[in-house]
Formats: sequence, structure tokens, C-alpha cells
Amino acid sequence: MAAITAKMVKELREKSGAGMMDCKKALTATDGDMDKAIDFLRENGKMKAQKKADRIAAEGICYAVVSDDDKTGVALEVNSETDFVAKNEKFQNFVATVADQVMNSDVADVDALKASTLADGKTVEDLLTEEIATIGENIKIRRFEKVIENDGFVASYTHMGGKIVVLVDVETDTVNDEIKDMAKNIAMQTAAMRPQYCSRKEIGEDFLAKEKEILKAAAINEKPNAPEKVINGIVMGRLSKELSEICLLDQVYVKAEDGKQTVAKYVEQVAKQNGAKINIKGFVRYETGEGLEKKSEDFAAEVAAQRKA
Repeated sequence: MAAITAKMVKELREKSGAGMMDCKKALTATDGDMDKAIDFLRENGKMKAQKKADRIAAEGICYAVVSDDDKTGVALEVNSETDFVAKNEKFQNFVATVADQVMNSDVADVDALKASTLADGKTVEDLLTEEIATIGENIKIRRFEKVIENDGFVASYTHMGGKIVVLVDVETDTVNDEIKDMAKNIAMQTAAMRPQYCSRKEIGEDFLAKEKEILKAAAINEKPNAPEKVINGIVMGRLSKELSEICLLDQVYVKAEDGKQTVAKYVEQVAKQNGAKINIKGFVRYETGEGLEKKSEDFAAEVAAQRKA
């Protein structure tokens, strides 16, 4: 059997990112063969990944990247178990690599993304497994979206280092700094005000019918003796107010000097000033851990479990 030297352990550690003892064990098991040792670590990593797969991963980061020509944007969310790992440079580099893979491929969903092959021959799934083994936490590629706009550009905004990311799809016949600033402002609006739709045109009739039903019942409870015309007026007024909150273009623009200008009117203003045609076609807004169950922290129970183990 070949002697396992400190230099060999150091080399394997630099190549794999795994811990020193894991590297020594891998080299011992493979008689000092560096390539086989890396395979050993990857196989071991898969075992670790399976053990961690049921842990709640609701932290992490969202990441947004736009192509050099501003025609394509990618939004991605990758979750970890703790915020501490989300701030780790190696984890952030992994997220950036995955986002680049989305940008440079035609994958349609997370399963296809994980099965896709990187430039070095590894799959994204392989890279994910290695990341889990090295960092020691469950990591999940949760979702991504790719926006392509050939008749304009895609703008992005990242808030709080990846807590929230936004892509805005801008269709326009003119691209200049002022219009790009407008798009950035709208992306910031989207991050802050959480719209659910870009415009009212996106809202389905079923949603509107259900909202009217709920608002009508509430209005009748408040004014049981009011005529139907009054009730309908209350319903339509409240529905309009609700839509102005959930539709981006109907929202009051947060930087409006008069506190009344809507986002749609702001876009019209910028278009007129630049002699341009501008259409905000849509947006993507990701917030880290949105809709996921958070891990409940019970330090005493965790310590007790570790002692029992």
C-alpha cells in the first residue's frame, strides 16, 4: 500500500473541498490514487446527501444575472438550512455556476437542470452532491426562471445580498440610460411592494368572480339594508383598490413626487420624454424561503439528540 503523505491529503483537499480526515480516509481506501479518491468522496457525498435530504432547507439565496447584451435574464433560488451557509463564498459560487448553466442551456425545469452537463463533464447533480458533502447541510435547487426579450431588454435588481431578486421584461424601441434607470426603479418597486401581477390583463375571470363574491358578502354584512346598487358600488370600489395593490402597473409609484402617480403613468412619462414606445411585459420576483416551512429552533432538544446519538 502506498504511503499517504500530508502533501497528498492537502492536494485532495484543495481539489475536492472536503475535510482533512475525509481526504485521508479516501486516499487510504483507494491506495493513494487521486482520481479514485475523488470518486470515493463523491460516492460518500451522495450517502451524506441522502441522510440530509429530509432536513428543512428554507434559508439560502436568490440570484439574478443578465446576459452581456441585456436580452436574457435568469432568476434562481437555492436553499440551504442556515443563513450562515448562505453567506459562504463557496455556496455563492455554486449558485452562480448553476445560474450560468441555466443561462447557457435550454433546460425547462429543475430536474432537467440537475441532469444537465457542465463544461467540465460533471452534471449539476454531481456538483450539488459535492456541495452538500463539503458544506454539511441539505441544499436544494428550488426554482428558476429565464426571461428573454429580443425587442428590448431585461433589467434586474438584487436586494439585501439575495434576499429578494427581481427581473423586469421591458419591450421598447429605444434603449438608453434613462430608460434603463426607469426599469431599475420598477424592479426596486417590485421588490418592495410585492405585486402579484404585472397588469390587470393577467388576472383570470375566476379570481375576479371569487373576489367579488367575498367582497359582496362582506358589504352585505356591513350594510344589510343597503340597496343592491349601493352594495355593488362598494364591491367595485374595494375591488379596484385591491387590484391597485396587487397589479404592478396600477400601484402608486413609490418615488412619485405627488404620491399619486401610478407605475403605468411613470412609464408613460419616461416614454414621452425619450420619444420611445415602452411596454412592461412582465416581471419575476423571488424571495428566499417564500412559502417554505421554516425550521423551528430548539437548542435544548438538539443538544439532547446529539448526546443520545
